[in-house]
Amino acid sequence: MRLRRLAVLTAVIASVTAATACGAGSDTASGTSALRIMAPAAPGGGWDQTSRTAEQAIKSIEPARKVEVFNVPGAGGTIGLAQLAGDKGNGGVLMTMGLVMVGAVEQNKSAVTLAEVTPIARLTEEYEIVVVPAESPLQTLADLVAAWKADPTRISVAGGSAGGTDHIVAGLMAKAADIDPKQVNYIAHSGGGEALNALLGNKVSIGISGIGEFAEHIKSGKLRSLGITAPARIPSIESPTLKEGGLDVELANWRGFVAPPGLDEAATKSLTDLVTKMHDGQAWKDAVAKNGWVDSFQTGQLFADFLTSEQTRVKGIIAEMGLVS
Repeated sequence: MRLRRLAVLTAVIASVTAATACGAGSDTASGTSALRIMAPAAPGGGWDQTSRTAEQAIKSIEPARKVEVFNVPGAGGTIGLAQLAGDKGNGGVLMTMGLVMVGAVEQNKSAVTLAEVTPIARLTEEYEIVVVPAESPLQTLADLVAAWKADPTRISVAGGSAGGTDHIVAGLMAKAADIDPKQVNYIAHSGGGEALNALLGNKVSIGISGIGEFAEHIKSGKLRSLGITAPARIPSIESPTLKEGGLDVELANWRGFVAPPGLDEAATKSLTDLVTKMHDGQAWKDAVAKNGWVDSFQTGQLFADFLTSEQTRVKGIIAEMGLVS
């Protein structure tokens, strides 16, 4: 009797183990690999938007594949980065990341760096936009600069993580306006949804984020754009550039995918091929156009080299802003 119970228990443990393994990387029913995409921020921001857009785009080209997006917010994505690093060798996970994370690693003195991931692909670039609530007395960029110069501490700036793209734009704007970047009253948020709520609730003076995150609310009249960080006006949004308003600031945020460390060549190729197939699909192309993103697709060693160069460039920028010692 005891041997029979032991056999049943062994069978149950084996069943649970198999199910767990399946959830981590395969779907035995469909014969395709399951995929989890981490958005290392709260819902509502650019990484979340990119992750969920990718989820739908992958499902459109491979309907049988199970794809799940999950959020790991905090510290500019470095909490998610640490979690990814602990998932060594798992070929069923991608993490959305980008320029924000490069700065956050430096700003937060993260113990885990981007040297500990497997680069898969750079996906898009997106210009930043500076907005105010519809009720704001700041009608133009000139109004903002005047108020900012009068008292830098009174102009509160809502954006993403400290040291990220939004923060860098605020610092570059201040510098271009002859304001000490260290005086910028920057209020960091863990996701675009939180920054948006602060703006819509008139709790901050201005907000900075990717164009796609604020575009809908600009079109509805709830927010007003003061300028974008593009070199020229773009069709997807009604807004002047910061350069038109007298601030010589131009910056594009980029986003991409990385995977856990320790992937073998076959697993790396499988993920790269899948993301390439997604990129070439119509659903992804339509989303890029709709969101006003710039296609900057890049894989393999080219993306790895780009990632290395970005770490050097961004570290220099945030050091100049006094964000790191």
